Amino acid sequence: MPEINHRILLRSRPSGIPEPDNFVADSVPARAPATDEVLLETIFLSIDPAMRSWMREGSGYQPTVPLGSVMRGGGIARVLETRTDGYRRGDLVQARLGWQTHPTLPARYLQRIDLSRGDALAWIGPLGLSAVTAYFGMRDVGAVKPGYRVLVSGAAGGVGQIAAQIARIEACHVVGIAGGAEKCAFLSDELCLDGAINYKAEQDLVAAIGRVCPDGIDLYFDNVGGPTLDAALMHLRTGGRVVLCGRISQVATDPLYGIRNLGQILTRSGQMHGFQVFRYHDRYEEARAWLAVRHREGRLHQRLHILKGLDQAPGAIGMLFRGENNGKLIVQVSNPEPGAH
Repeated sequence: MPEINHRILLRSRPSGIPEPDNFVADSVPARAPATDEVLLETIFLSIDPAMRSWMREGSGYQPTVPLGSVMRGGGIARVLETRTDGYRRGDLVQARLGWQTHPTLPARYLQRIDLSRGDALAWIGPLGLSAVTAYFGMRDVGAVKPGYRVLVSGAAGGVGQIAAQIARIEACHVVGIAGGAEKCAFLSDELCLDGAINYKAEQDLVAAIGRVCPDGIDLYFDNVGGPTLDAALMHLRTGGRVVLCGRISQVATDPLYGIRNLGQILTRSGQMHGFQVFRYHDRYEEARAWLAVRHREGRLHQRLHILKGLDQAPGAIGMLFRGENNGKLIVQVSNPEPGAH
């Protein structure tokens, strides 16, 4: 049994983009599992936009992270000790681990990883919760159909990469919006999208979308909100759909951007639908089965931006909101191979 559990706690509530000073590290003795509990070794932690809302008082759909407690976060871990019949030493699991090296959690909060579908890296990436979010957002909420003209914002991010590829698999014409020439090259060259818009290089985003999507948009998958959502609404086709998946441009912004073009939903007989992936919890197996097949076929992959060491986590959220990551952002806490260091 490890002697120490290294942790990162939320020290103060950020007023804008979270900074390392909002967190503090400490170390406590690792706790041996009680009955029906499991002691884990964290391997990967996922860094996601929702974390910013969890730090805010009255955050809404998830309880606020209390000051002085371990920062909330999901990831992949290895079972070290167990006092339940459901798990054994060496199993890989997915769970809300928190930012710590050796959490001890109730077994009911864990999900064993099926390694026949992919390794630990695949389960934090193209089979992880971001991919599951893209699956339900694009296929269920967006009701994507072959031939649709699809626009995805934040298309180089964790959810956006998968959403754009699902639309391609469904035989759609797909355009992605991302920040920077390198990210747009990734969308065009590696994901093989039909077009890419570098919003940082455009003075008029409405005109830029019109240039790359001259026939309009049947489905807009929105990960960023704000002015990008406003611009996309101007190109909605009759009966078009808008999937509100995220609003990363607004989570750490004050005041919030006021959307001006909502009238397009009315005049285009469109639909705008927000969703949270947790509502689909009882269908995660369906999503992962579909994603795993396309991943094995080589039709679905995900670029990961990996930071090594738990101490990298406090700076990672700021990277995410400044758009400094190139791919889905994760922190590697330990080696995915058992016994390796």
